[in-house]
Amino acid sequence: MANMAKLAYRPLGLAASLGAAAMAGRVVGVIWRKVANEDEIPDALNAEYSMGKVLAAALIQAGVFAIVQSLVDRGGAKLFQRLTGTWPGD
Repeated sequence: MANMAKLAYRPLGLAASLGAAAMAGRVVGVIWRKVANEDEIPDALNAEYSMGKVLAAALIQAGVFAIVQSLVDRGGAKLFQRLTGTWPGD
């Protein structure tokens, strides 16, 4: 039964990860607007942005994505455990 529950968690975890990525993208946009007073997040392939701005944006993106993903993964795992009695990562 535990293996079935863990297998059932995979599509739920994937859906939660996609939602977390979308949420993190929005959070990065809000932070970038406040920090740089610009609407567009610098892209590494856009020549109009300096290397410093590109790296600063990448640092913000990496941090926000990691934090949001961890919160969603952990919250989803705890909810799954409450519902099934099985921790999905074991």
